[in-house]
Amino acid sequence: MGGSLIHELLSIMRFVRAELYRGYQLENDEERYVARRQKVYLFMKIPREVEKFMSYGFFQCTDAFLFLFTFLPLRFVLAIWGMVTRPILHFFCFSKIKYKRILQPSEIVDVLKGTIIIICCIILSHVDMAMMYHLIKSQSVIKLYIFYNMLETGDRLFSVFGQDIIDALFWTATERKGRKREHLGVIPHFIMAVIYVLLHTVLVLLQATTLNVAINSSNKALLTIMMSNNFVELKSSVFKKFDKNNLFQLSCSDVRERFHLSILLLVVVIQTMREYMWKEERFWVLIPDCLMVILAEVIVDWVKHAFITRFNDIPSNIYQEFTLSLAYDLAATKQKHAFTDHSDLVARRMGFIPLPLGVLAIRIVSQAIQIDNFGDAFVLFFAFLCLGSFRILSNIVTLGKACDLIDTHQKQRATAATATTAAGLAATAMSSTTESASPRASRSERRAVATEDRECPPKNDVFPEPPGLFVRSMSIDDSQLSKLSSVPDPTDVDILTVPLKVRSASHSPPRRSEIGLHRRGSGRRMRISTPPQIPPLIPELGQPIFSNSTVSLTSICLNEEIFDEDDTLIESNFK
Repeated sequence: MGGSLIHELLSIMRFVRAELYRGYQLENDEERYVARRQKVYLFMKIPREVEKFMSYGFFQCTDAFLFLFTFLPLRFVLAIWGMVTRPILHFFCFSKIKYKRILQPSEIVDVLKGTIIIICCIILSHVDMAMMYHLIKSQSVIKLYIFYNMLETGDRLFSVFGQDIIDALFWTATERKGRKREHLGVIPHFIMAVIYVLLHTVLVLLQATTLNVAINSSNKALLTIMMSNNFVELKSSVFKKFDKNNLFQLSCSDVRERFHLSILLLVVVIQTMREYMWKEERFWVLIPDCLMVILAEVIVDWVKHAFITRFNDIPSNIYQEFTLSLAYDLAATKQKHAFTDHSDLVARRMGFIPLPLGVLAIRIVSQAIQIDNFGDAFVLFFAFLCLGSFRILSNIVTLGKACDLIDTHQKQRATAATATTAAGLAATAMSSTTESASPRASRSERRAVATEDRECPPKNDVFPEPPGLFVRSMSIDDSQLSKLSSVPDPTDVDILTVPLKVRSASHSPPRRSEIGLHRRGSGRRMRISTPPQIPPLIPELGQPIFSNSTVSLTSICLNEEIFDEDDTLIESNFK
């Protein structure tokens, strides 16, 4: 009995000893561990790539937003001046141009934008913001949290549908009048646009007021709950399947949300500083809370994109492609003959509509400052010049970055295309060398080979394949050969696929000499030889997503037509 007990104890001790000194080696799964290590490095690299894209998109949103306060008022005044003076000049025969339209399409769009902003600012000036603030402040924390979530959802829905309303108004106002009317007129579309901008502005104002209550409250519970809402968004995003296009839409939405939150915090700071008579001490009290809100948004974006790319096996250089797409968008609006304004293109791409935020900013700033003397007016004019200078600077920086990205992308495409052409020519030469090295068979022998090919597929030892090529051989009958009208009745046809020049849809189809059609002996076989597979053209910078990749850098310049003394462009547009 005692011996068995000692034996069991020794057995347990040997087991414990084996567990303590058990060894193993990881070399057997080296590839898997290397892949896991690369995924860790990728996870750590994602925040930097995300911030590069976010920064570029943020600057584009800033440019579109500042356009409302800098160049749009000037363009609005110039359009109104042209609408007044051009009919007068034409009436008194000072101008020989016969106008069918008084304004160009771009001027009509500027007038509509300016009119919408003016009407919405006048209506919004009658809203009592103090009463709105105290009404929201009197509610409980849970009610305000639910209310803020409802406002956030409504803001996203308005952003999706609002740009459709604005685009419908612009197209209705600028399309040619000779077409059949199957839509509402300009006035109904204009009324819908005014109602939309007004409702969206009120919704954003409620968002800013709720955020103001959360930041200025002595109890930070509401602010904490609102910040935790970002982590709820994290939960709803990272466990979904994403492809490249869906991730691009999500990234653009994140850029828009970050800029939107920045404007809301700026509105909160202006409102609070006005209530405290612009005291510096209050400003330094507000800054930590505002930075905490922004920091929470940034961290959630980092974690969200890192896990999305991790779960969907998306490489980190995908954000370079996203940035390239935004660069092509910006370059497309700076062409000699652009088809849209940059602010409208940003609105369609990112869902950022600057009109509601612009109306809100005008309402807040007009309430915060008072112009009582010439000095105040001079300060306001100086602030306008500063905004204009900053907008020009941001436009130059973003356009320069866009030109650098596009130039690099086009050079890489040209290099890859050259390599592809060289590989195709080498494959063709190799195939021709192989065919010339084989002895020519007699006509009867080739007919016998063709007859055998109809019965069974040829083997590789009969028809040698060039090394490195994927070759498919097949036989066709007389009826199929008769359908090839461009080819005379041959005895044997070889089709060698070589790289062709890019042709437009209007060009004629390629000739036989361009695609490598050659007559041979009596067999009726068709052999299709394809060049070896080439890796993607641009490993770092892929094809831009949803953008015009045919933008030419040489066409990015000022519109010379605005300097024409004879208004030739105006005449061509109005005929």
